[in-house]
Amino acid sequence: MSVSRLTTELTAPAKAAVRSAAIVAAIAAAFSLPHAAHAQATDNSSPAAAGTSPADTNAPSAGSTLPAVRVSAEKEPLPGDLEPTFGGGQVARGSDFGILGQQKNIDVPFSMTTYTAKLIEDQQARTLADVLANDPSVRTAYGFGNFSQVFVIRGFQLHGDDVSLNGLYGITPRQLVSTDALERVDVLKGANSFLNGASPTGTAVGGGINLQLKRAEDKPLTRVTFEGTGSGGLGAHVDVGRRFGSEDQFGIRVNQANRDGETSIDGEHRRENTTAVSLDWRGEKLRLYGDFLYQRQRVDDGRPTVLVSGDIVPGVPSATHNYAQTWTFSSLEDTVGILRAEYDFLPGWTAYVAGGARHTNEQGQYSQPTFSDSGTTASRLGVPHKEDADSAEVGVRGHFKTGPVTHFVTAGASIVRVDAKSAFTFSDSFATDLYNTPQVPFPPTVGSGGNLSDPQTTALTLMRSVAVSDTLGFLHDRVLFTVGVRHQSLHADNFDYTGVQTEAYNDSVTSPLFGLVVKPWQNVAFFANHTEALAAGAQAPSTAANFGAMLPPARSKQYEVGVKYDNQQYGASLAAFQIEEPFTFTNSSNVFVADGNERHRGIEAAIYGQPYKGVRLIAGATYIHAQQLDTGSGATDGNQPIGVPVFIFNIGGEYDVPVVPGLTLSARWIHTGPQYLNATNTAGISGWNRFDVGARYATAIFGKPTTFRVSVENVANKAFWESTSGGYLTQGAPRTFLLSMTTDF
Repeated sequence: MSVSRLTTELTAPAKAAVRSAAIVAAIAAAFSLPHAAHAQATDNSSPAAAGTSPADTNAPSAGSTLPAVRVSAEKEPLPGDLEPTFGGGQVARGSDFGILGQQKNIDVPFSMTTYTAKLIEDQQARTLADVLANDPSVRTAYGFGNFSQVFVIRGFQLHGDDVSLNGLYGITPRQLVSTDALERVDVLKGANSFLNGASPTGTAVGGGINLQLKRAEDKPLTRVTFEGTGSGGLGAHVDVGRRFGSEDQFGIRVNQANRDGETSIDGEHRRENTTAVSLDWRGEKLRLYGDFLYQRQRVDDGRPTVLVSGDIVPGVPSATHNYAQTWTFSSLEDTVGILRAEYDFLPGWTAYVAGGARHTNEQGQYSQPTFSDSGTTASRLGVPHKEDADSAEVGVRGHFKTGPVTHFVTAGASIVRVDAKSAFTFSDSFATDLYNTPQVPFPPTVGSGGNLSDPQTTALTLMRSVAVSDTLGFLHDRVLFTVGVRHQSLHADNFDYTGVQTEAYNDSVTSPLFGLVVKPWQNVAFFANHTEALAAGAQAPSTAANFGAMLPPARSKQYEVGVKYDNQQYGASLAAFQIEEPFTFTNSSNVFVADGNERHRGIEAAIYGQPYKGVRLIAGATYIHAQQLDTGSGATDGNQPIGVPVFIFNIGGEYDVPVVPGLTLSARWIHTGPQYLNATNTAGISGWNRFDVGARYATAIFGKPTTFRVSVENVANKAFWESTSGGYLTQGAPRTFLLSMTTDF
């Protein structure tokens, strides 16, 4: 390996941080302009809190000893109905906030962005990562050794197992999620154990993601899309929705999508199939929903991540080069079913119950290169894996008044159970190369564990919680104060591959929530919150004196303040946050402890919607000052954590060409700053930029609305290491051409 192909060390990004801070300040100043331009004096109107009716101004009589209590509210919006979108329809103005239900973003003390099915269609987004490429607070990497998508929110990893579906944890397809059946993608920035409960694997520290499946709309829909890629991939997607009955009570939505072909990476082949059926019935007081989702994905010869041993980082191979072995593959099959019922038992009061189940079957042969200064090696790992998961929630939401104060109260309980079954085989290591990769025969098995034909349980997780909250509205709901608490029990049993139990964890924690929203003007809201994330405590490694000991639950604490602007056509937000996650290590006495902290302090700014007719934006920036504190080692204390860039930003825009009706041009610039690869900050990767362009043309063919789309991602075909998250390297995708034609019949 020539020295010129190696990057030996990454210096601290001090200069980049200064430039980054200046850019963030400029964006923040720019966002303040519409606030000043559109600010309105407080009037006598009474905008309701999300889901409530305007505040009643009747006060208690002078002789009353107790304030009058009145139950008054409009019927809660149907959970399947989206809040209105900003101009252009790509970002929604409302989201699903867990136990708090659907609300307008400007009325809640959290940072949330919701991307719609229109954005997915307009950008030809194929996976969840393609959708989140729009978000200036999120970056994507691959999981260790496989092709699971890992999302980095505010600098913290969120595993795919911790993404919720229709508000339920544990039932989302594992590792890779197709977008064909998705109506929206809710991205909550920040800790959220109160809103949704603790996530199954405890990684929802920097944020959370909820996916909502499509439902039948009032207007009949028959939409057919044909797709193609520059590398020869082909696909088709059929989306049909209808409502039936005298008052359109019954609804059905069916999505069927198939894709097959080579990707833009040499030799990599992907095939996927998605089938989704959604049924619903809506009456005057009762609403019923049923969803079925089947997803199957296969990746052959997929380019893997790279593990680095030592402080020398390999130079980036060419953008299209594939250092995988041709016998590697990953086959993922997920079957999901969900039922939900809601009943308005009093005016303004709704009870709900929901349950879902998932069965996963994974087969794979994986091989991840390990790079070091003495050469590159790899080995084979075969993994049959199965999972059965169940999830349920029940609760009630309602509104009432005590004198001039309005109340929106919630109470609920949830349960998630995940039974993971695994076995494995592995081979000896063999020599390989990242730049001139030799293809070796399928390596023979030298070791194995578990029953390969019928894997047995290796991890059993059970999570139960109860939660209550009250949002108090003052001054005609110009001031909204939310207080809540969730009591969470965590139970985890681990087993070795012979069936012997190696871990029994049972603990519980109570997590508080405090949130404040102040709306001095109709379109502006200031907010603040204190909330937490929760995960089961880590287990001491075999090298520690307390080997096998389980630490108490890890509680990550967040403080956040910010401001939001929403004038219906476009919105903007600015937030400052601090998140502290317990940091585990083996101390000088050789005892495994959680005495340190990983602290992320940052500023986020974003703008989305249509500020001018024919011009749409999705843009923003995030600055993160992250440190490892009290680590017990002078070599790491105060250092920047692995995989956390100081500065990231996205600038995406669309322009409707006036002289060619129906023609829209789009472009996007994604920037991510340098990232360290190790805790000692002696190795890392440089910052990178990706440029995407696209166009779409809407017309009519034989009287049928038809849209043609073309997109080019990574136009410059730039080769770059995209992420060091988890301590391994993920390479960015090469130039990718996407084509599609959509017709409504």
